[in-house]
Amino acid sequence: MAKQTGIVRYSGNLGGISHYKMKGVAGDLAKIATGPSKDQIMNDPSFKRTRENNMEFGGSAKAGKSFRRGLASVIKKFSDSQVTGRVTKAFKAINLEGTGDRGKRNIDLSLNKEQINGFEFNKNISFAGVYTAPLTLTQSVSRDESAMDITAFNPWDSIDAPAGATHFRIINGIATVSDYHYNDIERTYEAVEPTLDGLSAIEYTAYLPLDTAVVATTLTSTLAGAPVLTADVSVTNVIGIEFYQEVGGQYYLFASGNAMQVGKVF
Repeated sequence: MAKQTGIVRYSGNLGGISHYKMKGVAGDLAKIATGPSKDQIMNDPSFKRTRENNMEFGGSAKAGKSFRRGLASVIKKFSDSQVTGRVTKAFKAINLEGTGDRGKRNIDLSLNKEQINGFEFNKNISFAGVYTAPLTLTQSVSRDESAMDITAFNPWDSIDAPAGATHFRIINGIATVSDYHYNDIERTYEAVEPTLDGLSAIEYTAYLPLDTAVVATTLTSTLAGAPVLTADVSVTNVIGIEFYQEVGGQYYLFASGNAMQVGKVF
């Protein structure tokens, strides 16, 4: 393995040498390039299966991005560094259950809700491990609204808060995800219902002190404009808890200890 010490940098292959970086290793590394070329992968009949896999993986990544886009305002506060890959993996599992020719199989969340239900945005912190008080989620008949009913509880019995936290907020959020199908003309995956894809509504409780009993309350999230959701659109309902330290009347969000999961898909 060669290590580059000069200032010249390039990407890809040059003279049969591949230039790359390795996590945890300083500097730029190089090695003799091996494996098929891009042209082989794109055109050689023997790589047909590879092209099919790449197409479906790209579609799964696109559907996963839609899922994450709808939650863009909150997802960074709760996610681990591998959440993008884990979301794509979940949608690839949905793709494997899809109908159609290999390389063009549907990505129908509407038919495979269990693949996303219960998804933890931080694989190291589960919502159920942080918050144990009872709560229920109820969607409206039109599926454009979710009501979270929180029973009265004592935070010191039902919340595993990080040291130094003084307050918390509970989150009820909904985001729409369209099914994704392959478009033969455009040769790519597209949302079946693009205008209904990625809609969201996020609601928070007030800043609640960790040393005071919480009264029963209902937290309702409603999509703006009363969109008419078709059978090709699913609604992911996320539930989360985030922690704060109150100093001089200001609330400072903790960088750790926060948790969020998909509580329901409807």
